[in-house]
Amino acid sequence: MLGKLGIDEIDAILTANVTGRIGCTDGEKVYVVPVSYVFNGTHVIAHSKEGMKISMMRQHPHICFQVDEIDDYANWRSVVTWGEYEEITDPRERYYAMKYLVSHLMHRQVSETAGLDEMKKAVEDAHEPDHHPRPVVYRIRIDEKTGRYEKH
Repeated sequence: MLGKLGIDEIDAILTANVTGRIGCTDGEKVYVVPVSYVFNGTHVIAHSKEGMKISMMRQHPHICFQVDEIDDYANWRSVVTWGEYEEITDPRERYYAMKYLVSHLMHRQVSETAGLDEMKKAVEDAHEPDHHPRPVVYRIRIDEKTGRYEKH
């Protein structure tokens, strides 16, 4: 059976997972890339090093974010959201966003690409002078979300 997820089911999937995919564009090419994240009930919060994804989102902040839960080919749930990329630059807000992200990810088995050790160090060094490039901390202000599922 195919179906549509309700808003509570969509939020539960966003909350339960830590890996999603961002879809962004530079106006010509579309780039889809996995990211580690946390959902706080309103925003997706994530971080990244400077690179193509950050450059594209700065140019074109309207992005797509997608999360899947796949049990097998006939049993899955998928959530797609659209929203605005927003860098968190205020030092205090950035610190608490990173701390929230780290605390959420550290209790999970996450990919090395999540950069958990780097994030922990960034939180610990938040009040130290900048000697190293810091990751870009950002949120996605979700404007719209939808979800589908298949269950057999």
